[in-house]
Amino acid sequence: MNFELFSAFLLITLVLVLVPGPIVTLVVSTAATRGTRAGLITVGGSTLGNAVLITCIALGLSIVIRYAAEIFEWLRGPLFDIWNQHTGKGIPPAEDWGPPKLIYTGLTQPFWVDMSIGMWAGIFVASPFMFYQLWRFIAPGLYKRERRTTVAFACFSAVFFVCGALFCFYFALPKLYDFLLSYNTEGLKSLPNIQEYLDLTRDMMLAFGAIFELPLLIYFLAMVGLVTHRGLWKFSRWFIVLAFIIGAILTPGPDVVSQFMMATPMIVLYNISILLAWRVTKKREAKAAALEHSGD
Repeated sequence: MNFELFSAFLLITLVLVLVPGPIVTLVVSTAATRGTRAGLITVGGSTLGNAVLITCIALGLSIVIRYAAEIFEWLRGPLFDIWNQHTGKGIPPAEDWGPPKLIYTGLTQPFWVDMSIGMWAGIFVASPFMFYQLWRFIAPGLYKRERRTTVAFACFSAVFFVCGALFCFYFALPKLYDFLLSYNTEGLKSLPNIQEYLDLTRDMMLAFGAIFELPLLIYFLAMVGLVTHRGLWKFSRWFIVLAFIIGAILTPGPDVVSQFMMATPMIVLYNISILLAWRVTKKREAKAAALEHSGD
């Protein structure tokens, strides 16, 4: 209980220290052709910045106090599953890696790992609210009919983000750790550090979560008229190259499998996005044609 009280006190103190009053005021305006008025949004204080940050910290705090150990046990699953394939009965003693384990090299590392797990788990839990605040931030620059989709965008953004993270966890991470652990030999044994493992797993899941937002991003750009399905289709051949370049940058290992696991969903999502843009563009062009015909 003392640890729990100290954790609560520490994170609440960080909120009060790191999030002072209003930070900056941004004016969101649109081009004259949009015909909408500018919207004034304060980032910080009691609005966007503080609302998102305090919510994430509060949710992270509640999670770290109660469920940090369970979450980390789940997160280490991809590593331990691969490890367990190389230990136990039927494995020659010279090739047996022994029971899977993680180590820490600093006395405070487990404590800060728990803090990090709570914070990032809170971000995942709070993602619907975060995306809702993000779309509210953009809403003043949209038409009234477009602002009605804010809640839908927020919900789908959170769903796509979580789906990307889960795809990474269940499909990409096992391939990645299988490659990284393949360096284990009789004279070279892996001793994964808990902080390094958490950082790598977290970064990969966040990267995949961001990539899965691609259809929503392109749908939004098509909705405001910045892209069309025609332009996206012309760029598709270059996007395939770009997807593998991004996969090579974001995946830490030089293995082709993990790069392919990231590039393939990007290409699939991009082509789905073209269909969404086609639907939006055709609907907008049909309305424009109808208005022009009625004007004549």
